[in-house]
Amino acid sequence: MKRIDRLRNLIRVARGDLEPDMVLKGGQIVNVLSGEIIRADVAVYDGIIAGVGRYDGPVTINAERDYVTPGFIDGHMHLESTLLSPAELARAVLPRGTTAIVADPHEIANVLGIEGIRFMLAASKGLPVDIYFLLPSCVPATDLETSGAFLSAADLQTFRREKRVLGLAEMMNYPGVLCGSDSVLEKLIAFRRGIRDGHAPLLSGRDLNAYIAAGIRSDHECTARAEAEEKLRLGMHIMIREGTQAKNLKDLLPLVSSRNNRRCSLVTDDLHPHDLLTKGHLDHLIDMALTEGMEPVEAIRMVTCNTAQYFGLRDVGAVAPGYRADLLILPSLAPVRVRSVIKGGKKVFDEGCFTDSREATGTECGQMRAMNVRPLKRDAFAVPSRGERIRVIGLIPDQILTRQLILEPAVRDGAIVSDVGRDILKLAVVERHRATGRIGLGFVRGFGLKEGALASSVAHDSHNIIAVGCDDEDLFAAVKAIEAMNGGLAAVRNGKVIAKLPLPIAGLMSNRPLAEVARCWEELRRIARDFGSVPVEPFMVLSFLALPVIPELKLTDMGLVDVNLFRHVPLFAED
Repeated sequence: MKRIDRLRNLIRVARGDLEPDMVLKGGQIVNVLSGEIIRADVAVYDGIIAGVGRYDGPVTINAERDYVTPGFIDGHMHLESTLLSPAELARAVLPRGTTAIVADPHEIANVLGIEGIRFMLAASKGLPVDIYFLLPSCVPATDLETSGAFLSAADLQTFRREKRVLGLAEMMNYPGVLCGSDSVLEKLIAFRRGIRDGHAPLLSGRDLNAYIAAGIRSDHECTARAEAEEKLRLGMHIMIREGTQAKNLKDLLPLVSSRNNRRCSLVTDDLHPHDLLTKGHLDHLIDMALTEGMEPVEAIRMVTCNTAQYFGLRDVGAVAPGYRADLLILPSLAPVRVRSVIKGGKKVFDEGCFTDSREATGTECGQMRAMNVRPLKRDAFAVPSRGERIRVIGLIPDQILTRQLILEPAVRDGAIVSDVGRDILKLAVVERHRATGRIGLGFVRGFGLKEGALASSVAHDSHNIIAVGCDDEDLFAAVKAIEAMNGGLAAVRNGKVIAKLPLPIAGLMSNRPLAEVARCWEELRRIARDFGSVPVEPFMVLSFLALPVIPELKLTDMGLVDVNLFRHVPLFAED
């Protein structure tokens, strides 16, 4: 059928002159545009909502005891953080009411560059959850680490004609913006007609003005209400984040009022498999918001029309004529419970089951090798003593921010070693992309391990191998285990691998189902607790200790980074 005929028929259905394909009958419509809940029918034709009012048709879904809402949209998520392939992630979030995700693939892009972005576009095509992309703005994230790729503005522009590419992803290199770096400004200019997402933790005053003046319009890194208020006043769309590691919802939700709520969204950012399986996705964030006292319509608005409008997705995010029929049928708003999901006018999930066999199985994803480590010697993690005070990364509970501590080290036989009694553990970052042999060595306080070592090839953003441990032998064994798996997570004690989770897709993602990945994840968490881990999510905490764009002190394969100064600093404070 020609486009003009489809449009003519849509108008006829809306006027009641032609039968719709489907009618949701008598439901309580959550109208996120008007802020009210009304009882009405929803008529659907050719995947589009034709009308909201009184309609009849040959296919009727009784929704009289239910609420009808738009499908949920996560406006900022790194698919790789779930450790799942795109198809398996879609299968996991669809029953939770998520029908669209805006993803930043900078994790896999920092490992595999253009090849990684192409993989994500191909692997996410045709899924029952629409996955849109913002192109990674910082590959590499900084010049303070070794990444697997380099993407210029010209490289990114090759993807601009992709329908699911919406713009430029979080501009983490805010120092590059402020100092007018050519390579940074070229990317901002290249995407001046699209979305330019932000990432500016603690940025304030004139520097914040300059960052926003460059065309960056959102931020998901706010950790305090005052920070979010300043950014909101200056025109930013505030993405309130509640993920596995960074939990900001309770602190920031008091910011949201009837005056400004259309400028706010709820997002997950990084969400690990166990949380996804046991807590859920955006449905869990809505439940949290309701517990904090927010009205249901307002909370749902923050995962539907607010997000859609910010990203320029004009045909999704509301139950209204002309919008795509991405709809949820909910028996309860508080807490959120999903009975049915209608995607593009077709029921794809109902009463706990996928209604189309194509939605019930994930696309096969093979290995994408990304492990190129120079052979390690057993003494690779030795730190000769050269001073009386060292810089130590201090963990902050439930945050990816860290502190810079100056402490006296424990010395044995002329070398600095982990001091389990004072919870000062050795940290190592091993370069895995170019076989340079670079190893960054430092120390961290707050992990709490009493024995063993933990290692991972998920280490934001360049994703070199990162490991923390109580002695060098276990550190060595843990890093070798990661290399042998072509990437993954491992827990080691007395030189033996106690638990592991292979991540054969670029060392970032599994090709296994969510339940299996979550089971391995939980076993690793349990072993880490047995080792004495203080963080509830030790591997998530570990993954962010190599991220040199989040204050205050981090470690890369090139050494310690003072993020406030945006430069390397020596381990020994006297230097």
